[in-house]
Amino acid sequence: MPTTTYRLSDPHKVIGPQDFSTSDVTLKDQSIPRVARDLTEEAVLALPLGEWRVHDAPLSTLPTTAANDDFGFIAGTFGTDAPILKTIDCKTLGATSIYARLFHALGNEYEHGETLKIRIHGGMNTTVADTSATVDVEVYVSDGEGDVGSDLCATAAQSINGATGFDDYDFTITATGLSPGTILNIRVAMAINDAAGSTAVIGQIGKTSLVRDINI
Repeated sequence: MPTTTYRLSDPHKVIGPQDFSTSDVTLKDQSIPRVARDLTEEAVLALPLGEWRVHDAPLSTLPTTAANDDFGFIAGTFGTDAPILKTIDCKTLGATSIYARLFHALGNEYEHGETLKIRIHGGMNTTVADTSATVDVEVYVSDGEGDVGSDLCATAAQSINGATGFDDYDFTITATGLSPGTILNIRVAMAINDAAGSTAVIGQIGKTSLVRDINI
């Protein structure tokens, strides 16, 4: 059987079948178990904006201009602008919700059942809504048989109506039972309620990220 040998002076904590007959530790399974590796807490992984899809037609990419209840993927001019997601202009529309959807598989580096968050970097563009504006995240996981359980997002919708510009909004995901390879079915929503109609009222997302504990 192939073996892998590590020195006792190795800084990692060694767990597993061991041979202490020499000054070396020999692991019969050719691996250092994940629990023995260094844990990096809340490492950030970018979720590219171009991977977000139409929420109720996930085979379709987002339109280049926001329409109906879908975010628009605004690519801008290369070398001048960075891509951004924007809602329709919600002035005078009353209560309006805009969505986008993303599928993401947790990588092999993710530590089973540990911290998991979705971070939305966004806010209001041009003008805040006269009533309210929030961002929210929902996360579901397939059972592999066509069904899902409950929404795993433990954080309620957060107001983005304090000022124009960008800020980070973290949404904690209940990670019990989640492991590398789990596919997250994520939907982000902006709910904007405006009746004033003086200037454009547009929500925007400049960056989306996955924040998680990993083993390296």
